[in-house]
Amino acid sequence: MWNDTAVTRMLSVRYPIIQAPMAGGPTTPELVAAVSNEGGLGFLGAGYMSPDSIRAAIRRIRQLTDQTFGVNLFIPDQNIQVEREVVKAMIHHLKSLEALPEEVGREIDSIPMENAPGDTFAQQLEVILDEQIPVFSFTFGCPTQEQIKELKSRGIRVIGTATSVVEAVYLQEAGVDAVVAQGCEAGGHRGTFLGAHPSSLIGTITLVPQIVDRVRIPVIASGGIMDGRGIAACLTLGASAVQMGTAFLASRESGAHPAYKKALLHSRDTETVITDSFSGKPARGLRNTFISWMEQYDGPIPPYPIQNALTRPIRNWAARQADPEFISLWAGQGSAQSRDASARDIVRQLIQEVERAIGKPADRDTLFYI
Repeated sequence: MWNDTAVTRMLSVRYPIIQAPMAGGPTTPELVAAVSNEGGLGFLGAGYMSPDSIRAAIRRIRQLTDQTFGVNLFIPDQNIQVEREVVKAMIHHLKSLEALPEEVGREIDSIPMENAPGDTFAQQLEVILDEQIPVFSFTFGCPTQEQIKELKSRGIRVIGTATSVVEAVYLQEAGVDAVVAQGCEAGGHRGTFLGAHPSSLIGTITLVPQIVDRVRIPVIASGGIMDGRGIAACLTLGASAVQMGTAFLASRESGAHPAYKKALLHSRDTETVITDSFSGKPARGLRNTFISWMEQYDGPIPPYPIQNALTRPIRNWAARQADPEFISLWAGQGSAQSRDASARDIVRQLIQEVERAIGKPADRDTLFYI
């Protein structure tokens, strides 16, 4: 049966369908639980959440489902170089945005230039360990081997994110249980952590089989997968599961802003672009006024998380106005295939589409356990 894979067996899920951990609000406990309850793997994107908020969300998820779920965190870059003049220039540029109210400009002025990302990650990870969640994944790098060993000693499955073969091999050697192969079609932030960003822009259909051929751990395909045909194709390429984010962004349970969902449902195939203007890290999203305006800026953009902090007041203001032109509308290249439906119905539709694509039914009677 197509749903009997290394990932479904390892994670004790019925179908090799993983809802991607989209940070910033979309992955509500209700979305995570809905996907898990239908036999997939729901994921909480907790990269921006405080430790207390993560703990509360995990406990809410457990109230809504007794099935497997996961939590994702961002690995901090401890080598960030913050040039004060670069930050000052960016603040000046952002405040020059004509549509911006004065109070938003003052809020940008008040943001500290220094940052200590590692402190938050350590506290977030403590919650993951304390709560002993079933699955933990990470993006932007790799935890220390000591951290991975501690996670696994508590029975937590560990999944890394790679945008190249080199990164996948590195993660395998670090001890992860599985690796997400993130193709360049994927929405949201690029997970690149070894080498330059442009060289890692490899498409899913090219990246997946190359990683499958080089690692011994299960590979999870991600990037541009929106329907059952895409799932079937990735399984044929050797993936043991798929990870889908944009496919669930417009779902009823998603916490994405209504203006964000509307933009997704009305998007076209040519509308996404990779930009670092919102956060300081390359990310794929729908082009809007802010991205186009930032393309006129000829100075360097401060690195993540500094730029992300500087643009947050603008994004929050735009959200209050329900204005999608100044919100980060992260989306993959398949956004035009977004569905206005419940997460439950989306998962069920995906399963039916896979069965039509491969001409074989799933095994609905067997739930695999570790």
